[in-house]
Amino acid sequence: MKSTYLASAAALALLSSSAVAEQLTVFGPWLGPDQEFVEEVLGKFAEQSGHDVRYTGSDSFEQQILVDAEAGSAPNIAVFPQPGLAADMASRGFLTPLKDGTGSWIVDNYAAGQSWVDLGTYADEAGADNLYGFFYKVDVKSLVWYSPENFEDAGYDVPTSMEELKALSDQIVADGGTPWCIGLGSGGATGWPATDWVEDMMLRTQSPSVYDAWVSNEMPFDAPEVVAAIEEFGAFARNDDYVAGGAGTVASTDFRDSPKGLFDSPPQCYMHRQASFIPAFFPEGTVVGEDADFFYFPAYAEKDLGSPVLGAGTLWAITNENDAAHELIAYLQTVEAHETWMARGGFLTPHTGVDSSKFADAATAKMNDILLAATTFRFDASDLMPGAVGAGTFWTGMVDYAGGKDAAEVAAEIQASWPE
Repeated sequence: MKSTYLASAAALALLSSSAVAEQLTVFGPWLGPDQEFVEEVLGKFAEQSGHDVRYTGSDSFEQQILVDAEAGSAPNIAVFPQPGLAADMASRGFLTPLKDGTGSWIVDNYAAGQSWVDLGTYADEAGADNLYGFFYKVDVKSLVWYSPENFEDAGYDVPTSMEELKALSDQIVADGGTPWCIGLGSGGATGWPATDWVEDMMLRTQSPSVYDAWVSNEMPFDAPEVVAAIEEFGAFARNDDYVAGGAGTVASTDFRDSPKGLFDSPPQCYMHRQASFIPAFFPEGTVVGEDADFFYFPAYAEKDLGSPVLGAGTLWAITNENDAAHELIAYLQTVEAHETWMARGGFLTPHTGVDSSKFADAATAKMNDILLAATTFRFDASDLMPGAVGAGTFWTGMVDYAGGKDAAEVAAEIQASWPE
């Protein structure tokens, strides 16, 4: 772990003269460039507030924050990559509720604001719900990647509904091409890309409340709604005509290699559904916005479910309360706090008040527009489920399903693995 002193010279002067100046410790998952970026944000807060702000990053955050909390040595603020761990810590009394009015601010200033309030609200030790988490820096998963040149050469238009996406897939097949590249391979985590497909299909076929019931297992994994969403994924992944190399290659193709077919000549495939990070695995020199582009993985026009977006993100919670911690949460609500990181890259925000011209590049700004257009945002379900399911049987079950096993049978096996 690395700890960095962030208070500026101006802040140091305030610290020596102001009785309200406090030391504020922030612990999170960021190392490398992201650590530099968050330190820049925190440095601006330190300069303005006079507080002595220190950030520590760790690649073992999830394990260490629990150890620190149990030992009574938690930082003032912890930055959680997954809501599930935060919810567990809230239930054990390790988190402090955010100030009254924070939820109303989120509803008024974040796209799909109630979604973010719901994602940051957990039960305390007595079972009473409180808002504990403030989301800052998020990721979008509901994206389809393609080559604009290939689309233009073939005369294809970007689809704006699920009906149009399926019609385009059929048209590509009719024209002698293959619409999709899909790969589930990821070493010991093989299968996780399929969980994202199923989650996106749940949001496009069911209401957000049904999605939430599925995540919590109030609705069992083998419910008809879930089986139907798995089969929606199968309509793409188990169709030999739809997938480069045939459906039999889906489970064995590494997800990092699967988008490369977009760039072959002639293309092995025309589309690839994956999250915002996938350009890291495109051929060297690929320019997003030119050689590759993306569009929103669309919703059904015939269903009244709005424009749901699947993603992930980090939430900031108070794990050792002082006044400075509450002040930092308030600072994260400012446009400045968002635009500072926006300008450095790798940052998406649901804050509707930011200036999109401040993004580091046009592609990120376009991605953020998809986030801002969301009527519903939901966190990756597998990250919210118990580890034995979300990072276990859900992964392996999707591999079995891609290999030809019946969806209902797979769903029943996953349900049987749910911890009691």
